[in-house]
Amino acid sequence: MADAQPQRVQDRLAFLLALVPYLLDNDGVSVGQAAAHFHVPEQRIREAVELIAVSGVPGDSRQYQHGDLFDIDWDRFETDDEIAITHQVAIDDSPRFSAREAAALIAGLQYLSALPENADRATIATLTAKLTRAAATTPAAVGVEGEADDRLGLVRTAIAGSAVLRFDYLNGRGLREERAVEPLRVESVDESWYLRAWDRSRGALRTFRLDRMAEVRIDPDASAERPDDLELPERIFQPSKQDLTVVIELAEAAVPLLADYLGDRPVLEPAKRRGWVRTRLRISHLHGLKRLVTQRSGLVQVIEPEEARRTVADWAAAGAARYR
Repeated sequence: MADAQPQRVQDRLAFLLALVPYLLDNDGVSVGQAAAHFHVPEQRIREAVELIAVSGVPGDSRQYQHGDLFDIDWDRFETDDEIAITHQVAIDDSPRFSAREAAALIAGLQYLSALPENADRATIATLTAKLTRAAATTPAAVGVEGEADDRLGLVRTAIAGSAVLRFDYLNGRGLREERAVEPLRVESVDESWYLRAWDRSRGALRTFRLDRMAEVRIDPDASAERPDDLELPERIFQPSKQDLTVVIELAEAAVPLLADYLGDRPVLEPAKRRGWVRTRLRISHLHGLKRLVTQRSGLVQVIEPEEARRTVADWAAAGAARYR
């Protein structure tokens, strides 16, 4: 492997900080294996090991004494090209996670591993093991039930294989209909997953919420029909001629939160309330407006039309009534 450009001081320090824990976790690793792991030339590994061996923390006298420096098994290093740290300093003195802190982090990792897009990642298992070892005492066993289902996994499989998906979809009017689509991209917005796909029956790009999809299956016999020159817009929500126009007022700080809905150049006018602005929002149906506003409670207010105001108010009142 050809040597790269000389490392800057901060890059060299970052490399050493990553290398030392790796060597401690992999006692007796070869120079070649370490070089392959960090994607650097073997000579850089050798130079780093030699630097580690003269590094340490001085004692109370401010001078380095026996035991104040790292040490390695020089015979193995020089004869067998293997790296084994025989003495370490300062590592064990660094702050460690408490058992409760480690358990909380492990619980979060377990939740992530339950999601379909993370289910096969060995990195999460490795990190969990490291957190367990790094805790001051053994963390309590925790179990987290994720909200994973098969829909996201099927969608990703269909995208990777350029396959056709069929599913029953609950549309904005509350009606279920069967759709056949050619999936293009799956994205997460506002804690919800959306599928962007070519709708075969409508001959156009459409966006679908995964939690409204049921009976999702891959059609192995269907072939692609979408245009070869089809370009997927960057924004997930695209305006159409059938959209409804709603006037809203929102806090200026909340404008970036609605960027996907407002478009590239929203027209913002000062509102009567200080720190708020008025603008127009284009939505495909009022059902989506209910969720959009209530998820940003206190930051967005519907002004007109009256039907939109009433729809959001009824939705909020129904939700509040459930708590009573």
